[in-house]
Amino acid sequence: MAKVQKSETELVLQLSAWEKLGGLHSNPTADVSSLVSVTTAQSPWGRKVLKGFRAPGTGFPYVILLGSMRYRRGKDFTAIYGRGPVDIYEFNSGEFKRWIVSKK
Repeated sequence: MAKVQKSETELVLQLSAWEKLGGLHSNPTADVSSLVSVTTAQSPWGRKVLKGFRAPGTGFPYVILLGSMRYRRGKDFTAIYGRGPVDIYEFNSGEFKRWIVSKK
């Protein structure tokens, strides 16, 4: 299961080999200084959390969503499993605007 690891200057979303394969992406990284907020959402599958369309990645609604979600003003990286709560890491710069990661 994906987990966020923090160092003094960098955040890394640590993915397993299967998650890298399913998400078609290596471990996303971001500067700690670009982190705006970390929030929790209880229901990750609604329009309040997910934006745009998945490309590339793997998705089966309410089961798994791995990979990039692209929309007009940016893209998010998702590692969502099941219907449980997720943490949403929001950034003001970098490759992804948000990381949406299932809680353990």
